[in-house]
Amino acid sequence: MSRLTAVTVSREEELYWLALHLVPGLGKRKASQLLGQFGTPQEIFRTPASELEATGLAGSVARSIASGCVFEDAAGQQEKAMAAGAAVIPISDSRYPARLREIFDPPILLFARGRAELLRQIVLGVVGTRRPTPYGLAATERLSTDLARAGLTIASGMARGVDTVAHRATLSAGGDTIAVFGCGVDGVYPAENRKLADEIALKGLLLSEFPMGSPAYPQNFPVRNRIISGMSVGVLIVEGAQHSGSAITARMAMEQQREVFAVPGNITSKMSWGPNLLIKQGAKLVQEWNDVVVELPAETRRILIDRAQGRLFSEPDSGEEEEGKNDSQVAEITPVAREILKLIPPDRAMQLDELHESLERYSSSELIAGIFELEMSGLIRQLPGKNFVKVW
Repeated sequence: MSRLTAVTVSREEELYWLALHLVPGLGKRKASQLLGQFGTPQEIFRTPASELEATGLAGSVARSIASGCVFEDAAGQQEKAMAAGAAVIPISDSRYPARLREIFDPPILLFARGRAELLRQIVLGVVGTRRPTPYGLAATERLSTDLARAGLTIASGMARGVDTVAHRATLSAGGDTIAVFGCGVDGVYPAENRKLADEIALKGLLLSEFPMGSPAYPQNFPVRNRIISGMSVGVLIVEGAQHSGSAITARMAMEQQREVFAVPGNITSKMSWGPNLLIKQGAKLVQEWNDVVVELPAETRRILIDRAQGRLFSEPDSGEEEEGKNDSQVAEITPVAREILKLIPPDRAMQLDELHESLERYSSSELIAGIFELEMSGLIRQLPGKNFVKVW
């Protein structure tokens, strides 16, 4: 790959890159080796099959390249990408994430819908289980919000559970987020996240190495995970079983020499086994956003500090007003609301009947009024089944 130079490619060059990406049986490592040897996709496709076979390629793959039969499919992909508003970003493109180039098996190109400039930002992966506990949901929401406000771009996999909460919390905080797909960027998986995907395409970035129109096959997700970790300065694991997808992402991050962070959890919960084990193995324990930032390289921290100072100078009063608002929220609520807030634990939800039993001195109407007050203040959130969880 040393012969490649980081420039934005033309439409004709893009077609060659797409063709190389679509060659049947040509793996990422072999494609990278060919690029290192021949320099460009154009040179690879101009090389006779016999010479390609001499590099160690299987005869069928070499003949497929030499025949140029993949160019029809490549042209179709180019048209689909254009119709979907997606950019094709080869590894030689200046927009390609610099950290992702460093990994063992970087994708030779990416499809991107949205703000491609986010690929050059400081990215942190946030991943976890598809079935988080109320504690996991609250931790993800709080940490994603704070880390986004600290200037990090939050990357995740758009899956149900922790991934979805990380994306939504980042958007709600006005931060930048990247959703890395296990399918084409013109699709959505899971389907219920279509509205979220549309919002990310507008305000953030949808990213995939899979061709346009590719379904979300199960085997795609571990492949997708190496992109999340590879483009990031580190990966934060919130919840997950011992052998979960988030654990796989953490292992990939370690192999890629990225920082691994983990939120400690309840030792009686299976969803805490993954992050707790990672902490035992040396992952950084995270209780607040600064636990992540202090572990980042000095140059990265300096960039984040400079950006934070820039925001303060451009909006001198907004931060003080917001801080005062947060500090006074709990002080302004009614006594019944304060007691409800004190009663709800930080690591699980409480059912309405449970609250009634614990606060019998209050009538049902007083209790409901207190709950409504806390919801309106953003201090608690209602989950299905009239369960209420504290928002950190």
